[in-house]
Amino acid sequence: MNYIKIGIAICIMLAFFTLKSEAQTLGKVKVEAVVLGADNKPLPAAEVICEEEETSIVTDNLGKFSLDLYPNSLVLIKAPGYKSKFVDASLAPKEIVLEAEDLDFVQVAFRKVEKKDLLGGISVVDLPEKMEKNYTTYSLDGMEAYVGGFNGNLWAMGDYLLLIDGVPREATNVLPSEIEQITFLKGASAVALYGSRAAKGAIYISTKRGKANTKDINVRANTGIHVPKSYPEYLGSAEYMTLYNEARKNDGLASLYNDEAIYHHASGLNPYRYPNVNFYSSDYVRKVYNRSDVNAEITGGNERARFYTNVGFDYTNSLLNFGEAKDDNTNRLNIRGNIDLNINSFIKGKVDAAAIFYNARGAHGNYWGQAATLRPHRLAPFIPVDMIDSEDVNSQGLINNTSNIINFDGRDYFLGGTQLDQTNPFAAVAAGGYNKYTSRQFFFNTSLDIDMGRLLKGLSFHTQFAVDYSTNYNQAYNNSYATFAPNWTNFAGSQTDMIASLTKYGEDSKSGVQNISNSTYKQTIAFSGQFNYETVLQGDHKISSMLIANGYQQSQSEVYQKVNNVNLALNVAYNYKDKYYAEFSGAGIHSGKLAEGNRIAFSPAISLGWRLKKEAFLENSSVVDDLKLTASASILNSDLDISEYYLYETYYTQINGAWYSWRDGTLQKTTDSRRGGNKDLGFIKRKEISIGAEAILFNKMLTVNTSFFANRMEGLLVQPSTQYPMYFMTYWPTSSFMPYKNFNNDQRIGFDFSATLNKQIGAVDWSLGVAGTINKTKAVKRDEMFEDDYQNRTGRPLDALWGLQNDGFFTDETDIAESPSHAFGEVKPGDIKYVDQNGDGIIDTKDEIYLGRAGWNGAPFTFGINLTAKWRDLTFFVLGTGNFGAYAFKNNSYYWVQGDGKYSAVVRDRWTEDTKDTATYPRLTSLTSDNNFRNSDFWLYKTDRFNLAKVQVTYDLPKHILGDSFIRGLSVYVSGANLLTIAKERKVLELNVGTTPQTRFYNLGVKAVF
Repeated sequence: MNYIKIGIAICIMLAFFTLKSEAQTLGKVKVEAVVLGADNKPLPAAEVICEEEETSIVTDNLGKFSLDLYPNSLVLIKAPGYKSKFVDASLAPKEIVLEAEDLDFVQVAFRKVEKKDLLGGISVVDLPEKMEKNYTTYSLDGMEAYVGGFNGNLWAMGDYLLLIDGVPREATNVLPSEIEQITFLKGASAVALYGSRAAKGAIYISTKRGKANTKDINVRANTGIHVPKSYPEYLGSAEYMTLYNEARKNDGLASLYNDEAIYHHASGLNPYRYPNVNFYSSDYVRKVYNRSDVNAEITGGNERARFYTNVGFDYTNSLLNFGEAKDDNTNRLNIRGNIDLNINSFIKGKVDAAAIFYNARGAHGNYWGQAATLRPHRLAPFIPVDMIDSEDVNSQGLINNTSNIINFDGRDYFLGGTQLDQTNPFAAVAAGGYNKYTSRQFFFNTSLDIDMGRLLKGLSFHTQFAVDYSTNYNQAYNNSYATFAPNWTNFAGSQTDMIASLTKYGEDSKSGVQNISNSTYKQTIAFSGQFNYETVLQGDHKISSMLIANGYQQSQSEVYQKVNNVNLALNVAYNYKDKYYAEFSGAGIHSGKLAEGNRIAFSPAISLGWRLKKEAFLENSSVVDDLKLTASASILNSDLDISEYYLYETYYTQINGAWYSWRDGTLQKTTDSRRGGNKDLGFIKRKEISIGAEAILFNKMLTVNTSFFANRMEGLLVQPSTQYPMYFMTYWPTSSFMPYKNFNNDQRIGFDFSATLNKQIGAVDWSLGVAGTINKTKAVKRDEMFEDDYQNRTGRPLDALWGLQNDGFFTDETDIAESPSHAFGEVKPGDIKYVDQNGDGIIDTKDEIYLGRAGWNGAPFTFGINLTAKWRDLTFFVLGTGNFGAYAFKNNSYYWVQGDGKYSAVVRDRWTEDTKDTATYPRLTSLTSDNNFRNSDFWLYKTDRFNLAKVQVTYDLPKHILGDSFIRGLSVYVSGANLLTIAKERKVLELNVGTTPQTRFYNLGVKAVF
């Protein structure tokens, strides 16, 4: 907070210090200048206004004007189609250049450039236009439908740098309603100026700014419901008990449950004595839960000062509907204020501040996690009080003294338990208390732009300072509770079950003490300063350059080493007639993770561009409106994949050392070497070439952007066992003298594309957009020494899945005897049989083969599509995403059922003697089965899918209906999110096990402009 106060004080002091004095006592001076517009051409009829002296004039046909004004008076220059500009009367230059208002600028590294001048590896999304037809609540939601090369990662690299207004932050720190523009810096040349931390790409989010001479108030309100897509299907008690007996029989063991017990559990006549617990029953879970939000934006100001304010609040409740969980919720209040100041004619400033107040309340207990493990017959979580024998004084006394009586639909229940299950998730939710998670996040950044044209025309200076601070902690009321195990009986002549006695486990206790835990903090301090120079020579040669010093530091609780990123950078760009482009970027970086002498490196990048449209052979084309080719080559040095500090040092430790004895009664610990030293450890290098093409065709009807990229990450760190004798390491005690070396190399090659088609058909305006990425990865070099070449990771994808190849099930003992020996435990008929890849007669890990790509950093092919149809005041919008070519294993507890695990519906297709020809699941076992439940193609499935991610229909109330009312615009919209998944394995892909379910979201919203 001190940094924030200091920063605000500095900005205020600078603002007041640089404000001009009126100097009315001085004599007037003659101000003469030429006003220039685009391409440095004179602007006739531009307005020249001095409000202080109530004087105004317009420029002549040559763009010239002359005024007699007091020194230090501020002069406002205005012209249609151009941004207004202030100049100081006493410091007015002979030429005043206005910036065109309609230029489409894009924020890239440390500067803004016209969209038409981008040099590849960069994509941009203007979010306000998208939000008018696709309201979202997450800043990067659905971006893969607009941006080629983005699939949650940039060019399949992972771990990109995210910047908000130039400061390293997180995507959740800003809401879509606050965002003006999102720039995706995919190519190495696009991020070179940011240094090491951006070596895997960067996403730059620009927030909204105030606009001069406007006063707008935009208010949105939304409310909607989340509807679960599916729940795991687990067997009921009777079916589970029957199949568990079968599993024990398969293992040569006696049945555990008798037929009478199974019958009573199946009948459902007394679910409290013979439980059949369903975690997903409507007794415990709502059909839907709500999310609502409201947001207000206020913007305004004049030429000297402009402001933008955003205030929003959202609230989400819980899917659970009993106990403390009924009040579970999350809520978030966000406040943002952005201020732009024209301090004088040559100094501009910005002051931005934002705060997020996030709170979450949750009942104790891991309800969804235990829903995947607690078997349905173990206990009845809630038992009616009225089932206790009225003459059982002791039991009645126990219940009267408990403070945890739960009422469902007018009937009182006590907490059930057993000797084995003295606590359970239902009781924890009902009586265990609750936890409040609190997060407070504060963001502050300020900047100055100084026009130094008095020293050198085209020279300017920009500096930015930022401080962010966040703190998180939990506040909990931890209550203990008693559960009761009933002893059931039937009295003579009665068929009604009654509770004859109760056994109590635990005690009810509410201390009222609030426990504070998991208190954490995170702080970011960022600074940058840069000199910018721009000039135009002979009207055709545009030259610009930047000299940059940039750095930031992030610290967080319980982490000794801070995250540092410091670099000096240089950028030089050349543009000839908007036809030929050349740009050089270079960054000198520093890393404290390497030894002295290796801590500094230089990262160069060069980009070229050629606008073919301006060549004679295309200049008059009626088909091609614009066509530009780009190419770049870069070498970026990075410590991003160096996980720890001091990896270049030799390391000895006694932590986890082995115990040994020199003599009886005396024990000592070993001192173990974990690694050898390597002072030559160096940076990891991203070497990349990329080629891009941008085209606008058929009178701006079709826009296409494509990029081809090929890069290598060279020198990834590993302790290379193949480079040293085996006696350099031992497995027990764990010890190694092998140093880390820059050894492994990765390769990524791919192609991304985006295209937009705009066409009016009849009275309907159509817009269709597609975007996608094709990527192929390869491990070029690996430290490995496998006996068989088919197990080498070299040449395989970086996200390769490895496992055994199945050969069906063992049919009988003869089949087992005639098959290779399986080394993962005893096998029986109905177990999975595997292929002996190396022919050694043994099935073990040496028989694992490459099975497919996991798509950890994006499937081999990902794409998105967006469609807009607008008819009069009605807008229809659809967004879809898809990914193809990746695989995954069905390897969670829902599919790998063994031992005392909870049985899911998949076991119904198990192998038995009667189903051996049709079974799709191994035999059941009450023991562990390392043979069946391990990665193999038996459990492999394709993750190919297409998602109907969003549908929204918006109606804008016609302007004539609103008339001259204070409401200037009114829109109503309905939308649905995550509506449909089209996939062969849809049920698998939509199923969450051990966590809250996936949901569809239906929303109703209204937007008003005042």
